[in-house]
Amino acid sequence: MLQRKIETLLFLAGRPLTVKKLGELTEAKKSEVHEASEQLVKEYEDRKGGLLIQKAGDSYQMVSHPDVRKLAQTYAKEEVSGELTKPSLETLTIVAYRGPVTKAELEQIRGVNCSLILRNLLIRGLIEGSFDKTKATTVYDVTHDFVRFLGLAEVEELPDYAKLHDHETLLKLLNDNAQSETEKSATTVV
Repeated sequence: MLQRKIETLLFLAGRPLTVKKLGELTEAKKSEVHEASEQLVKEYEDRKGGLLIQKAGDSYQMVSHPDVRKLAQTYAKEEVSGELTKPSLETLTIVAYRGPVTKAELEQIRGVNCSLILRNLLIRGLIEGSFDKTKATTVYDVTHDFVRFLGLAEVEELPDYAKLHDHETLLKLLNDNAQSETEKSATTVV
């Protein structure tokens, strides 16, 4: 089960994760994470598929096999340089007008899972994530490069920014959702 969790995290991260971080996320001991990760490395090598788990220092990362790396790079280049999809544009707009915003808030607003879209926008350098200690989660905001690309000095110069940033209906929706989650948690505890 720990291997499955680590494999999932490495797939979603798209970047190296340290044993310490994997341990925090899976709530497992460093020694258990190290052992499970090493087993994953071996399983992926034995599988001889298109992906590998690679170790660098005390970090692990899911990467494409060297035999197909050129294909993966070509595809990734097209993904990063091609036009944004409608869902990506919607998500980017929400981040621009509502940022900093959590993944959960984005998904509440859009009504769908935004993981892959966020990853694509992060790779393109249009948004950035940072850990918000008060919310205990990652929040997303547009990058300075994105704002400069639009020819603006700051995000507040977007059309109707003040009106849309503090839109009452959206605030009510987000607050109702937070209250509902709190009530659900309280009911589960009792």
